[in-house]
Amino acid sequence: MLYVSAMDDAGQPPRFAPSREDIESLALNALSRLPEPFRAHLANVVLFVEEFADRQVLKDMEIDDPFGLTGLYTGRPVGEAAQTGDMPPTIHLFRRPLLDEWVETGVPLDMLITHVVVHEIGHHFGLSDLDMHVLEDMVTL
Repeated sequence: MLYVSAMDDAGQPPRFAPSREDIESLALNALSRLPEPFRAHLANVVLFVEEFADRQVLKDMEIDDPFGLTGLYTGRPVGEAAQTGDMPPTIHLFRRPLLDEWVETGVPLDMLITHVVVHEIGHHFGLSDLDMHVLEDMVTL
């Protein structure tokens, strides 16, 4: 498991910010820890790691600050009938806002990524915020 903390073992900040690949690895690790009933429904979900959300997404969501969005789920929740032309469901993680939140909060990056991934997966399953917190507890224990 890749673990990235705010300081290395010598108490120094890391020399380089985690890459897209590092973020993807942490996200895939979080997904692998989901309970089996959930993992069974993730085969079609596509994961993207991008620097920021694009301007149109931010505009549509009425978010002025590009650092204000760390993740996004797009697609139909499990159980909703697919429509002709539907794209596969996707989870987008936005690297720069995630790294800023990591630095600002001091929360270990793996825990932050898990939180965002579980929240976005929660939308895929149509979960309430409370259900998402319960699922996150199952993944982080």
